[in-house]
Amino acid sequence: MKKRIFSVLTLSFALVCASFGQTTNDHSAYSQQVHKQFLARKELATSRNQALFDVFNQKLTTQEKEALEFLYAYMPLSDLADYNGEFYLNQVRTAFKAREYFDWGKTIPEDIFRHFVLVYRVNNENLDNAREVFFDELKDRVKGMTMEQAALEVNHWCHEKVNYRATDGRTSAPLALVRTAWGRCGEESTFTTMAMRSVGIPARQCYTPRWAHTDDNHAWVEVWIDGKWNYLGACEPEPELNVGWFSGPAKRAMMVHTNVFGVYNGKEEKNLQADLYSVINLLSNYTETRRAKVKVVDKNGKAVEGATVKFNVYNYAEFYPITTYTTKADGQASVITGKGDLLVWATDGTNYGYVKSEPDSPELTIVLDKTAGKTYQETFVINPPVPQKIKELSPEKIAANAVRLAYEDSLRNAYMKTFINETDARKFAADNGLNADDTWKYLEMSQGNWRDVKDFMQQEKNNTYLFPYLASLTAKDVRDTPCEYLLSHLRLGEKSGFETTIPKDMVAGSVFSPRISRELIRPWRPFLQEQIDAQYPTEARATIEQIVNYINSNVTLDEIENYYKCPISPQGAVELGRADKESRNGLFVAICRAEGIAARIEPATSRPQYYTNGEWINVNLNDESEAQYPKGTIVFNNSDSNIVKPAYSSHYTIAKFVDGDFLTLDFEGDAALKTLPGQVSVDAGYYRLIIGSRANDGSVTTDIKYFTLNEGETKTLDIVLPKTEGRIQIQGIVDMNSRITLPNGTETSLKLIANGKGIIICFADPDKEPTKHVLQDIPNQQAELNEWGGGVLFLVPDDKVSKAFDASVFKNLPKQSVWGVDNNRGLLNAITSALQIEFSNNFPLTIYLSDIGGILYSSEGYQIGIPENILKTINAEAATKNP
Repeated sequence: MKKRIFSVLTLSFALVCASFGQTTNDHSAYSQQVHKQFLARKELATSRNQALFDVFNQKLTTQEKEALEFLYAYMPLSDLADYNGEFYLNQVRTAFKAREYFDWGKTIPEDIFRHFVLVYRVNNENLDNAREVFFDELKDRVKGMTMEQAALEVNHWCHEKVNYRATDGRTSAPLALVRTAWGRCGEESTFTTMAMRSVGIPARQCYTPRWAHTDDNHAWVEVWIDGKWNYLGACEPEPELNVGWFSGPAKRAMMVHTNVFGVYNGKEEKNLQADLYSVINLLSNYTETRRAKVKVVDKNGKAVEGATVKFNVYNYAEFYPITTYTTKADGQASVITGKGDLLVWATDGTNYGYVKSEPDSPELTIVLDKTAGKTYQETFVINPPVPQKIKELSPEKIAANAVRLAYEDSLRNAYMKTFINETDARKFAADNGLNADDTWKYLEMSQGNWRDVKDFMQQEKNNTYLFPYLASLTAKDVRDTPCEYLLSHLRLGEKSGFETTIPKDMVAGSVFSPRISRELIRPWRPFLQEQIDAQYPTEARATIEQIVNYINSNVTLDEIENYYKCPISPQGAVELGRADKESRNGLFVAICRAEGIAARIEPATSRPQYYTNGEWINVNLNDESEAQYPKGTIVFNNSDSNIVKPAYSSHYTIAKFVDGDFLTLDFEGDAALKTLPGQVSVDAGYYRLIIGSRANDGSVTTDIKYFTLNEGETKTLDIVLPKTEGRIQIQGIVDMNSRITLPNGTETSLKLIANGKGIIICFADPDKEPTKHVLQDIPNQQAELNEWGGGVLFLVPDDKVSKAFDASVFKNLPKQSVWGVDNNRGLLNAITSALQIEFSNNFPLTIYLSDIGGILYSSEGYQIGIPENILKTINAEAATKNP
């Protein structure tokens, strides 16, 4: 997502505006609009007036004042609640310093600078002073370069600092990412966007909310270079702009978009224009598009105004909205999207309807003729856009870039070697009487934060809650939470006491722990204890009713203005007196824990709960009278006909009907569903079960069931993976006597590796994210592949082998796995020739060969579920041999 800002050159501003096609009158009108919005935000944030607005009492230039007003006018609630004016002034001054320092700063149009350089926020990350730190580190490195050269160089610097590794959904601040040295794509792109802005290069994080051809999503960066937006892979430097491993997937996307801070008047299509921000559609920068159109009518055929319309792709066993629209009087809604299928859902809050939109569909009519309660089932086949050719680089550029990437890996690896090692961690444990295994576990987890975690352990070495408390945190918490914050929560939690009825094994995680949902850990406990003590001075512990009343009386629910969805801290919510639903729910949990009451956010439904009399009780902050909901039980059975083991969020999900739409329950990773049959307790109500199977071409066949679960009822649902359309075809022939070089320098053949059966070959670029996804995916089918017993070969082209590469870091691969080197891409070229494809470094290329060398399966590039699809192919092949 993206941000922007505002700046003016005082006396000469009229000339500057004219040079960028903006008149002085335009600027005056815009300034008045910003100032009016600024005053409204100032009134909203009066409770934090001093912390936020005292900065305006300093001596400011005209451009600094106007820039600050722009930021304050449009910032989300989280930023009004949790940061102060000095932080924002430093952001403004550093942005202007970069514009003056670099030659390209004077060429950037005012609106581009305002929205894509000056803005301090990229997405929902925690904020820090990375802009200032990055400017100091990069300014001499890129000074004198062209704008394009500088953008490429900054991305190389980013790769020196950070590499890809999957992690949880909380977005770390850029400096925290540097300390850890790795992060997921959303964090890499946030980090890279801020690095670009720190040197005055306009940048925005853009992303596909969900892919259409595979599960998962992705985020990357666009940079404005000499009047044109270009893309690059964050922390994944290439020799040129508009090149990345995701180039192919992006051409199959159904949506690429970004959030823009403030009122933006750019040329891009807007999916949404709100008072504080807009969402702009960037898909046409990447692929061919179409406009999907629908008209929403009631049962009588009359256009429905105010209906919610969601344009959905299938991903992670649910229909996920790539954009949402509210109809006007004509009942119409449309979106620019890709040339694949969408399921378009519409509702007036009670009634609903839906249609499948295909690439050649005309305007479709959605009739709101369905309501909760009807039991029925249906099947849809959802097709993604077809693959397209992508830009290729010359072998010389690829080779030169690989050398540089290897050097950058060595710099990052050298930094990571400064982290504590196992020998020193175990010695520290012995010296302090700590469990050696637990000590090493959390010190290794802490990465660049190991000194703080070590200090915390040393100070709390005699505390019986030490390791249960650390276990309550996420791995990311351990990596970026200061020692003083960890100490504050544990010590004040113990000091304030807790209800004696709470089981001892729950105390650390549900009372002492600062981890609530996905917010940044801050030391909110003393502030909340002081607030509640002041409110109820005569009581030892506030009641649940008093806590609910306190929140409802002091913190207004606002579901609009915290638009980046960055959680507001518990202290910030109270100080601002306003918060979104998620942040208010987190505040309830925080106050309970500060008062010694066990509380949590329930994972599946995200409801706040407190613990009493042996059970978790739901709390609805908006309706105090609504406590527990009637319950029922769902049992999921695994059908014997399934080739692969069904997994929640991969093959099936259930969703509850709420206000005209179905909200997916989050049981991903739930221990109850790790093996089937498995059962879960859910609210009684109307539900939708989606079961999906994705074919090798990215299409998916979905079986959908709608049903009612009554109070006290147990309903059994059989998970039968639908059959995908099409048949297995030999895509080409490979010589099974082809020789392979093993890491020890010896040779073997495909035939020997196949062990009389077939062989899976994965051509890998192990330093790039798509290959890492496959290597993390394969262990999910380890048991099935072990039982099959055929060959599993991972081949790295010799031009992709780096000194930093270590195959041993990839765990839980099938026992028959073999790593090899493909010299001069000999086998890769033979296979791409057999497949009759033009391979353009779109790794990984994964194939399945029969025992006679027939290619029965192939997958090029980024795709989730590759091992599962190979297993389907293996089983289908076996069925043809043994009908």
